[in-house]
Amino acid sequence: MTYKSKERGFTIVELLIVIVVIGILAALVITTFTGIQQRARNTERQTDIKAIHGQVEAYYAQNGRYPTLGNLNDGSWRSTNMKGLEDEALKDPKGSAATLVAAPAANSYAYAVTATGGAACDNTTADCAAYTLTATNEGGTVFAKSNLN
Repeated sequence: MTYKSKERGFTIVELLIVIVVIGILAALVITTFTGIQQRARNTERQTDIKAIHGQVEAYYAQNGRYPTLGNLNDGSWRSTNMKGLEDEALKDPKGSAATLVAAPAANSYAYAVTATGGAACDNTTADCAAYTLTATNEGGTVFAKSNLN
């Protein structure tokens, strides 16, 4: 009497190969997806800075001076003087506050405004004559827009 047993199933080596291949594919997908998300956030930062830039230049065209940092951070002032600028445009995609800061920093937009010659300005004693808007991109690069005049 001969006993033939035909075993069915996968060997451990075959299972390990499949697991490794799936792990490599998952790592590739996650890495690619993370890069796409970073590029999307950086593009959003550039779009926001361009929107703020356009509104600040329109304000200058009407008033002959640029707004102060305090003006731009004041919601009621913005709603009166910059009707097309939404609060979300002031918020970095990874930031938590819809306010501008004075110096470039990660996760926030910066608005550095000065009077002629680089002095401080308040639009009462010294008109704001120049500015630089900046956004710090993921990866460390900085996107900046300056005054046109």
